Amino acid sequence: MCAQAPATVTSADIYLRLKKLNVLGTVLYLAAHPDDENSRLIAYMAKDRLYRTGYLSMTRGDGGQNLIGDEQGVELGLIRTQEMMAARRVDGAEQFFSRAYDFGFSKSTEEALKIWDHEKALSDVVWVIRKFQPDVIITRFPPDSRAGHGHHSASAVLAHEAFDAAADPNRFPEQLKDGVKPWKAKRLLWNSFNFGPGANTTSDDQMKIDVGGFNPILGKSYGELAAISRTNHKSQGAALTPARGQSMEYFTLVAGDPAHGDPMEGVVTDWDRVDGASAISGMVDQVLKDYSLLAPEKSVPGLAGIYRAIGQLPDGNWKTQKLKEVRDLIADCSGLWLEAVVSSPYVAQGDPLNVTFVVNNRLNADMAAREIRLETPKAWMTMTPAGTVAPGVRKDEVDFDTVWHQSLDGDKNYYFSKSIVVLPSHPVTQPYWLAEPMSAGHFNVSDQRLIGNPQSPPAYEAEFDLVVDGQEMTFTRPVQYKYTHPVKGEVYEPLTILPRATAQFDPELLVFGDGEKKEFDAVVQDRTGHGHPPALGLTAAPALSIQSEGGAAKGGGGSGGAAIGDPSWMAKPAGSGTTVVSVDGIFDENGHKDTAEELRTIAYDHIPRIDYFKPATEKFMIADIKTSGHRIGYIEGAGDKVPEALQQMGYEVVTLREKDLASATYLQQFDAIIAGVRAYDVHPWLAGRHGVLMDYVKNGGNLIVQYNRGDLGQMKTTIGPYPFAVANIRVTDETAKVNFVLPDHKVLQFPNVITEEDFNGWIQERGIYFAGQVDTAYKEVLGMADPGESEQKGSLVIADYGKGVFVYTGLVFFRELPAGVPGAYRLMANIIALNHKKGF
Repeated sequence: MCAQAPATVTSADIYLRLKKLNVLGTVLYLAAHPDDENSRLIAYMAKDRLYRTGYLSMTRGDGGQNLIGDEQGVELGLIRTQEMMAARRVDGAEQFFSRAYDFGFSKSTEEALKIWDHEKALSDVVWVIRKFQPDVIITRFPPDSRAGHGHHSASAVLAHEAFDAAADPNRFPEQLKDGVKPWKAKRLLWNSFNFGPGANTTSDDQMKIDVGGFNPILGKSYGELAAISRTNHKSQGAALTPARGQSMEYFTLVAGDPAHGDPMEGVVTDWDRVDGASAISGMVDQVLKDYSLLAPEKSVPGLAGIYRAIGQLPDGNWKTQKLKEVRDLIADCSGLWLEAVVSSPYVAQGDPLNVTFVVNNRLNADMAAREIRLETPKAWMTMTPAGTVAPGVRKDEVDFDTVWHQSLDGDKNYYFSKSIVVLPSHPVTQPYWLAEPMSAGHFNVSDQRLIGNPQSPPAYEAEFDLVVDGQEMTFTRPVQYKYTHPVKGEVYEPLTILPRATAQFDPELLVFGDGEKKEFDAVVQDRTGHGHPPALGLTAAPALSIQSEGGAAKGGGGSGGAAIGDPSWMAKPAGSGTTVVSVDGIFDENGHKDTAEELRTIAYDHIPRIDYFKPATEKFMIADIKTSGHRIGYIEGAGDKVPEALQQMGYEVVTLREKDLASATYLQQFDAIIAGVRAYDVHPWLAGRHGVLMDYVKNGGNLIVQYNRGDLGQMKTTIGPYPFAVANIRVTDETAKVNFVLPDHKVLQFPNVITEEDFNGWIQERGIYFAGQVDTAYKEVLGMADPGESEQKGSLVIADYGKGVFVYTGLVFFRELPAGVPGAYRLMANIIALNHKKGF
């Protein structure tokens, strides 16, 4: 998960980082979500002022919408985590996260803090402050309704509380045993904003600085850097247009010492803040004076001297940080290439692993290799007082330790290979925040030292002990999978540790109607290649009759294993009624039973491959669902799993492309055409197909459009036959009472009689981006409201047009159908049946 190609470093980059050696200031930016950060201010602080800069996002963006695929929930959070890491590589900041889960849009600070667990979220912010030791903390949002989102305002509240709590040794004292100490930042500022009419919180009497400058060393303005950084948030469609020229940022003091002209006013930001370090500033100045863009290796002896001088300082945060900075500069000035790679992206517990190490002193600095070690990451090593390994924690074992005394000649590749055995006890590769079952509003992480980290340590880490100009130092590199792709070229990916066997059900959700039988498969993969995985069974399911039919493999293969002996299963409801049942797969080996794990992989070109594990589960939804119609055309949008749910209901689903919408005559074969979420946002060509779709409706068709967003700048066509606006109106309370405004409307009567019970069990929210300013030709069928708000009627609007029907709905079917919510299936069946008369 942390793999990526080594960065390309230029002499100009090195020069900027040499200047940073004499800067000892730290800024922490704090907000709620990925893309909330002010990328321009962060780039300015990190690349112009050269402060150590960090961004603490309270959540990983799990509850948002996905513009590039169908991942939701924790999977979307995994994507956005890596997008944030890519953004930080551009703007030069470090990334942190709390354990708070993005549960979707919130309209109140109180709700966000309650669901997150106020005290737990506060402890995370305090921990990051104590660990990062910022001189100044800056929030993106105010602690009130001007923030526009309960998560936003909650992040500001937590920042203010943590500003004081981090300095109080009586608050969260348990953290102090893990190496941090109480920390008092100089001040807490709110970075006020101007987001347009009605959202301008800036004023001329606020402190302001210009962050729009041009950096000739980088060849970009900070507005341009911000645009590149933010464009990495691809799952959100959050790209920015590069900005050039003056750009003012405004600040209001929230707590701490006042400042008038600069956020870091009154903060000592040079070596004078460290006892006994005054001479180091002059040493850095000399290296800068002598620095050669054409021969950066000439700076290595001076840097080695600085490394020695810093190493003699008393232990402290700045000693640790500056040693790392100098070590990285020595590697880049010398062109040092260090690599630890494997030939496969996967290896199973207990299997051999061959690692190849490469060392190249490309610019011929005075350098020699002494030792190579391969270790599991220390961040995961926890020993109990008795000396035994704590449950679920990696054991501190060095897999090999080789003495390799070797002088490193210039620009020569030195190779070394070692085969090790992955310990059977070595944990599988898993994002640390998913290693324990999560709570409703937050992840659970037992190891305090991992909290705040953006991602897990690598499966293995290579340590290279070198002697540089007489100074011993250790460089670390993750063990990565490297290969050459015929189109992409050289690619680095993570090394993933697999269990001995994995299981996966297909499909993951079965929808049952009236007592029917359905078949599903279980793909069991032997990840060792030995062909002997444990047998797979199922947990009991009282509402179902399930039996194994046996049979040959239905799928399988793939990296790291082969599918063998895959059983087919038959399931049938054991009685009547509506219920949702989840059944876990169980591996049974010699009487020892464990939950079967499923390997999930997320792969996009703009981020490293993501692997994680979840319990292998089959979900059954049993409900009385009647359908009318058979053939549905589906226009894929930003990505959802609605088509699969429709197939489970018994519909034939045909994906419609641009060329398929050229003729209304061709479309008449479909009982309904459904546009996926945000289809009009991501397909500009739909603008040219409006007339064809309206002809389809006029001739008796049924066009169903799921939610869109009009603020992406691509809504270039009228969606329906009559005017309406896509509004930023939503009902976020998934339990909000639903009123039947038109109870006799056929969408509530045929083929299923919809009742209040059909809105039980909904997840995350009722609906988003409702229709607003609707023409009188539309019927508003449902009414609903969040607590304390007026009723909204735009969640489901329907209009007759010619012989057919047009529907726009902001109801979040894209969440409810994959989650197996029975009422959502019944209501969707009725929407599809709207152009079928059947007594109406």
